[in-house]
Amino acid sequence: MDASAHIDDLAAFVSASPSSYHAAAEVARRLGAAGYETLDETADWAEAVRPGARLLIVRDGSVIALALPDAAGRGTPFRVLGAHTDSPGFKLKPKPSTVTFGWWQAGVEVYGGPVVPSWFDRELEFAGRVVHRDGAAHLVRTGPFARIPHLAIHLDRAVNDSFAPDKQRELQPIWGVGASENADIVAHLAGLAGIDGADVAGYDIITADSAAPARFGADGKLFASGRLDNLSSVHAGVAALLTAEPVDAIAVLAAFDHEEVGSESRSGAAGPFLADVLERVSAGLGGDRSDLARAIAGSWCLSSDAGHAVHPNRPDRHDPVNRPVPGAGPLLKINANQRYMTDGAGAALWARTCAAAGVPYQEFVSNNSVPCGSTIGPITAARIGIPTLDVGVPLLSMHSARELCHVDDPAYLSAAIKVFLSA
Repeated sequence: MDASAHIDDLAAFVSASPSSYHAAAEVARRLGAAGYETLDETADWAEAVRPGARLLIVRDGSVIALALPDAAGRGTPFRVLGAHTDSPGFKLKPKPSTVTFGWWQAGVEVYGGPVVPSWFDRELEFAGRVVHRDGAAHLVRTGPFARIPHLAIHLDRAVNDSFAPDKQRELQPIWGVGASENADIVAHLAGLAGIDGADVAGYDIITADSAAPARFGADGKLFASGRLDNLSSVHAGVAALLTAEPVDAIAVLAAFDHEEVGSESRSGAAGPFLADVLERVSAGLGGDRSDLARAIAGSWCLSSDAGHAVHPNRPDRHDPVNRPVPGAGPLLKINANQRYMTDGAGAALWARTCAAAGVPYQEFVSNNSVPCGSTIGPITAARIGIPTLDVGVPLLSMHSARELCHVDDPAYLSAAIKVFLSA
């Protein structure tokens, strides 16, 4: 395991993935270059689904990839690595172009749960897809383009005492200056796609931090980047899948959109995407409903989503005994109220997996007074019925515009995922 090479490749992956649509496209690009066949959901998969096949399905900002072992057949179980492609930020509203005192601004809506102050006074880009009136979707990204400005301390002397910006009034990014008639951000995005602004019938555009990921600190052991929640898991899954050697189970990477807003969409974990794919693959191998049920019963899902390292300035917000630290391996995430899916059997599987991979791991559980978030793990377990456990890289500053991890932990996670997928 070369942690340095892994973190450099993670940086390249994040840089190529400013939106969930770009992330899905980058996964498809990397796996396609390795021989994965892209399937059309409207097509018959009968000839494509066969032992030894490498398959890829993209649905909007989500992607599912499968590596079938040479002995795959009726009832072959699945090993699923689940993750998500989206990250918190601000999404472009309809009729987004406004002008205030010569400043061109963009109307945005809060997407998910960003740490709002962290998004001020940094160069943001807009990224996502624009859709032509004929239905064709085009990926676009602006590069450094917009900025949400703080009010100067001279105009708000209490800004350092508390900062709770009005989400409608104070979160509108500036992206230009000039006459009102020239302020048309949709036309600008359309131009990047090579189409006329009048032909744009819809779009899904989100903000992203435009600064490049960076190693820093003593001995370069710290890594800062936007969207580590949860591109660290998506990238770890791609890297693992490319080198995994599945024998007795079908290796699956399932990277879903819309986790940050509840997963309830056709391309989210609460939707039918994964169930549809698993059912079609099982049928393609000659299985009936009973065979699929047997396969699911013998399967496992590893839900991988970033977690929390102990914050050095606020250790009181963490459990007093279970204290994840940087560089000590990925987290095994546990919650009595089923916000994470790890149980005793899953913990034992993770212990065996990490031992086989030669990597350490740490347990995470929340402080009883600080309820934890959740992941796609409970959704996948309930939706599909697959036994599931939750893991992830420990971060500081989760949901900030830029998050922080130790350079070794993403590589540790990917090494463990490789073993998990090679069952």
